[in-house]
Amino acid sequence: MLYMSFFTGIKAPSAPIFMVISALSFALMSAAVKQADQIPFIQKVFFRNFVMGILVIPVLFLKMRSSGSARLFFGASANRKRLLIRSLFGFFGVMLYFYSVERLHLGDSAMLNKLSAFFVIILSAVFLNERIRRYQVPALFAAFAGAVLIIKPGMNMQIVPAAAGLCAALLAAAAYTIIASLRGREDSLTIIFWFSAISVLMSLIPMILVWTTPNAAELTALILTGVFAAGGQYFLTLAYTHGPAGEVSIYNYTHVVFSVIIGFILWREIPDLFSFVGAVLIIGAAVFLYLKRKRNFNEV
Repeated sequence: MLYMSFFTGIKAPSAPIFMVISALSFALMSAAVKQADQIPFIQKVFFRNFVMGILVIPVLFLKMRSSGSARLFFGASANRKRLLIRSLFGFFGVMLYFYSVERLHLGDSAMLNKLSAFFVIILSAVFLNERIRRYQVPALFAAFAGAVLIIKPGMNMQIVPAAAGLCAALLAAAAYTIIASLRGREDSLTIIFWFSAISVLMSLIPMILVWTTPNAAELTALILTGVFAAGGQYFLTLAYTHGPAGEVSIYNYTHVVFSVIIGFILWREIPDLFSFVGAVLIIGAAVFLYLKRKRNFNEV
């Protein structure tokens, strides 16, 4: 009962607080990924999803017992194709994100990951028939200009992990777009379970082929990768459950702040001028969209 109450019984004093906790959890997850620097990234992907699955499955069982339906595990038959595609997008997105985290400054990889919010605008227009509003256009240009400054395209190998981070954001946006289409049709725990299960299956054989036996510190980092991922996902769900998405999403950008601080403390990483200006453009575009949505909502 205590386990169940922890996951389902918390009452939100403030949805933004939950979003900030989620952002901190994901920043710590990325730090754990970077800390286990001698472990192949596919092994980290496996542990992230295996540990997260272990934490989610008991909650699903308890919820299934109270509802009396096995659908929580398998999802409705009409939604399974979307659940599978969302899981595949998420799996490859996490792979590319972990690859970029290993090779970029923590703050840069976090900032590129936040471009997913802008990709969602474009993908929602293409696949969900949502109109791109006029005020969103300059924000999109500003955000992607910021990405160019962070990536700093040139004739060096640094562009490879940066491009991987950008592709990870695009795949995350595709996954979020599918999740939006499943809203009200599937439980969020079902979506997380599918993502964890598919990711574990997809990464199992590649992980075995490149397996590196971790020492105690690396094993701790691998386990924390899954724990912090589960915590980030859980508090993200709480934030969106207890507050309007347009109101709380802006607080997700504290992930970048946490990542910069952690990167400096652990690895003395300092963003260069181009990365700083790029981050200002991306966060500024996000704040602009947030204020415009809030103004439009208040005028309705």
